[in-house]
Amino acid sequence: MYKIAVLGDRDSICGFACLGVETAVAYSENEIKEQFSRLINENYGIIYITEQCADILKDEISALEASVTPAVILIPGVKGNTGRGMENIGRAVEKAVGSLILD
Repeated sequence: MYKIAVLGDRDSICGFACLGVETAVAYSENEIKEQFSRLINENYGIIYITEQCADILKDEISALEASVTPAVILIPGVKGNTGRGMENIGRAVEKAVGSLILD
């Protein structure tokens, strides 16, 4: 069975621990890349990532787009929402059903 994790700064992700989701707290670019690599190597099926961390992991996330797992899902952090998470969900829906249904 696959596990679920969330990667980001403590303030943005601490609530996920109450839901039983593995939290990977990271702040610096090196910490973010190390934690993301660890989560991939430990076979997490779903990895939620704050949009701020996703900015640092652009190349790594792009390399995983063709893979079924892990599913990388962007979430807003406490520093705000850039809209990239909803944009990614829209692309995933469009890919799955053949047309964009969210507008």
